[in-house]
Amino acid sequence: MSDRPPQIRVLIGKAGLDGHDRGAKYIAHILRDAGFEVIYTGIRRSPEEIVTTAIQEDVRGIGLSILSGAHLFLFQRIRELLEQQGAGDILLFGGGTIPSADIAKLKDFGVSAIFTPGTSAETIVQTLRGFFDQTSKAP
Repeated sequence: MSDRPPQIRVLIGKAGLDGHDRGAKYIAHILRDAGFEVIYTGIRRSPEEIVTTAIQEDVRGIGLSILSGAHLFLFQRIRELLEQQGAGDILLFGGGTIPSADIAKLKDFGVSAIFTPGTSAETIVQTLRGFFDQTSKAP
């Protein structure tokens, strides 16, 4: 038996028409290097594809990288689909060029964390570990 805790499975996705994936790949790499198991969907995925993959892969979190300006719609749509599929317990987080004025709206949609450009890798990993530690201890 291993003393290592089980890996936390997360999906990193690029929803919509946004074709720039440097940030998503960066997050996938830092999470993998921190011991997470990362599934990367690639670019130009629909919210339906992202949610279906997340459920099939039994992930605990979905991270979206969005640069297109469609963040309000995409996060809300993914949260709605997760709820409809009985997977509302999947943590939703993201980052990209998201105006600070929209972060509160995203949190109202059930987005747990938004990481804007310049957020350190250490902050991202520690924040996500904190969220996953809280949810694993919930009854």
